[in-house]
Amino acid sequence: MTPTPWISLTTDYGLTDGFVAVCHGVIGRIAPAARVIDVTHLVPAGDVRRGAAVLAQAVPYLPYGVHVAVVDPGVGTARRGVALVTPGGLLVGPDNGLLPAAAQALGGVTAAVELTSPGWVAAEVSGTFHGRDVFAPVAARLALGDPPADAGPPVDPADLVTLPAPVLRRESDGFTAEVLTVDHFGNVQLAAGADLLAALPGSVRVDGHPAVRGGTFADAPAGELVVLVDSAGLVAVACNGGRAVDLLGVAPGATVTVRGRPGG
Repeated sequence: MTPTPWISLTTDYGLTDGFVAVCHGVIGRIAPAARVIDVTHLVPAGDVRRGAAVLAQAVPYLPYGVHVAVVDPGVGTARRGVALVTPGGLLVGPDNGLLPAAAQALGGVTAAVELTSPGWVAAEVSGTFHGRDVFAPVAARLALGDPPADAGPPVDPADLVTLPAPVLRRESDGFTAEVLTVDHFGNVQLAAGADLLAALPGSVRVDGHPAVRGGTFADAPAGELVVLVDSAGLVAVACNGGRAVDLLGVAPGATVTVRGRPGG
């Protein structure tokens, strides 16, 4: 395999402890020429669905490389550690549903292995820190060009753990969709494609709140809601100069109903 200089990290480790630095250090000891991109380390603790969404929306814009993701409430249990090969890069992390959406965004899984080979992981693997002892060293070896097949036995891609599909229902006058993510600005991203929004009139209601259908935040008056297609190509609810999440009172996993306003 051709070496790649790029490794990305996406975790729920936070920034108040040394976990992220330790992963950087392990990578640096094995592959000192590798360049590490920190996607985020502020995924809510244990929130696999949020981590999967962030990862899938980020990797298409990153250089070809090894993408490590660790949001792993089952660390130390029988859940597998895996490496996935795709046309657009490699993915390393727990087999808990965190990786498949990103793999799809990179062209789909062409091969997968379980991370069990001696020499690829730490001599002593902690039951609580596989980011340090399994995923970081594997990523570094892959960045050096070592073949993924040497990291462990093959895994049938069809056997990888996947997350349940998010809620999405078409309604006669709109749609109901699950909240996928809420970003730093309070924008509420829905599991709905742009086509669903295109069919609605310029004036809509979101869970009963008046809103406009727009293309930018400024299409709504200050302090009011706008429904638009976000940078990931999904429907999102924003508030011009405010936080839509506070106005709607929702969180990831909740559902939101967007309806057209007849005559509006």
